[in-house]
Amino acid sequence: MKRNLSKKLLAFVCAFALAGAMLPIAGCAAQKPAPDQEPEAAAKLAIIHTNDTHGYDMAAEPTDSTPGALGMAAVAQLKKDYEAQGYEVLLFDDGDAIQDNVLVNLSEGEAAIDFMNTAGYDAMSIGNHEFDWGADNLEKLIARAKFPVLAANITIDATGESFAQDQAVFDMGDGLKVGVFGLATPETQTKSSPKNVAGLSFAAGEDLYRCAQDQVDELKAQGCTVIVCLGHLGSVGATAPNRSIDVLENTEGIDVFIDGHDHKVVNETVNGSLLVSTGCHTENIGVVLYENNSFSEHMVEYGSYEGSDAATEELVVKTHDEVKAQLSQTIGTTEVALDGERDPGVRTQETNLGDFAADAMLWQAQQASDQAVDGAIVNGGSIRASIGIGDISMETLTTVFPYNNSLNVVTLKGSELLEILEAATFSLPEATGGFPQVAGIAYRIDTITPYENGEQYPDSTYFAPMTPGSRITIDDVGGRGFSLEDEYVIAASSFITSGGDTYYAAAEAYEKTGYITGYTDTDALVNFVRTELEGVIGEAYAQPKERVLIAVE
Repeated sequence: MKRNLSKKLLAFVCAFALAGAMLPIAGCAAQKPAPDQEPEAAAKLAIIHTNDTHGYDMAAEPTDSTPGALGMAAVAQLKKDYEAQGYEVLLFDDGDAIQDNVLVNLSEGEAAIDFMNTAGYDAMSIGNHEFDWGADNLEKLIARAKFPVLAANITIDATGESFAQDQAVFDMGDGLKVGVFGLATPETQTKSSPKNVAGLSFAAGEDLYRCAQDQVDELKAQGCTVIVCLGHLGSVGATAPNRSIDVLENTEGIDVFIDGHDHKVVNETVNGSLLVSTGCHTENIGVVLYENNSFSEHMVEYGSYEGSDAATEELVVKTHDEVKAQLSQTIGTTEVALDGERDPGVRTQETNLGDFAADAMLWQAQQASDQAVDGAIVNGGSIRASIGIGDISMETLTTVFPYNNSLNVVTLKGSELLEILEAATFSLPEATGGFPQVAGIAYRIDTITPYENGEQYPDSTYFAPMTPGSRITIDDVGGRGFSLEDEYVIAASSFITSGGDTYYAAAEAYEKTGYITGYTDTDALVNFVRTELEGVIGEAYAQPKERVLIAVE
């Protein structure tokens, strides 16, 4: 990572002044005054925090498409370093830890929890991706964790009880008592496959604010002098009114809000509270220091710290080697680089990797079906990385497409397909995970015309379009033009056909007309490369195929 001299100097000054030792502090932060109920001025607390690690738990150098990762062994050693300097230390994670990187995917998140146990985490909150292998699997992971897993705003519909532990209290001595509670994004209802959260409710909006304030009041009643929220909510984009900043603007008494979900680096004060987030993938490790009755955030950046805990590193490397051995089989090769970047990329526009994935889904559905399949839709958020030129292994495919969803088929009326495409592109030109990469479909998007919300979809944070067709024009489906009244057979993942992201209309139609092909999306990709493409992704995929045209001005 490139650094200028002034940043290095600032890092040195902050480290010397605040830590009294050569601890890895990348920059001074604006300070937040301590609460009215203060411990003694001599108390020194370091809250080390991560978020959205997504299984990037092994130290790694940056590549053309990925940033460098400090890894879990660095997190563990950093905790020990601050303890050696006389700090009371708490280590927290803000969710989305168990899924994405193949390092943790094969074990359905167990490896991630094992790494965190070894590193000495004290608590974590539940992110939306913690549900990616279902609520039952998450319950097993919670039992496996040697630390509390928190979410105060998730309740079980059948009983009204909390799905997970609401809060935890840490008595650090010398009058310092830290209360921590968790919040999970209400977007989990659609960001994870809806079937994975069936029977659960997520407090949102005013109910979310009320939940947070109740937690603060309860923790203060227990004598907590510092209140921390682990809120996997995000502070920017389309998550309003359920963002961290919305919660902070509608509550009082949170001293530190550790955020995640939107993969942004954040360090600011909102309504008197310190709001922090580290980005993602262990590129950074956050450190909130509490000294002299004041809070301040510091960031340990990739390249600025070389510490590594031996026990944690040994476990991570052992797991990595085992995964490599399982996934080393070569599937084929690509002669062109395939674009799986987020923004600009698969969440904002058609890409050649989006075309390839959609073609694979369409081809596999056609092979499996006794009826004509007209097209396929792949949500951009299901594509997690790019593919470089060269050999493609099972590891490559499971890294880029980690979800292993069922490949399903649904019959849609033209009007339903129009609503789906309109809703799935609502935020453009801003990125959205629902962005439809397609095969057998050609459509145009007018991003100049604002998206107007119609009715809110049930159990969702998203809205149907007020007037389908105001921003989307469908030119062709299955080579037979387009009509609002005609029916079209569409292949899509179970994430889409169960109403993930903005695809509620697809779920409604699937209940009436849908079926399972017997293949997964991973099967489709493997079989398409091996059989249809004869092992080579060639020049036909060098550029996007102009299936999606976007008007921006």
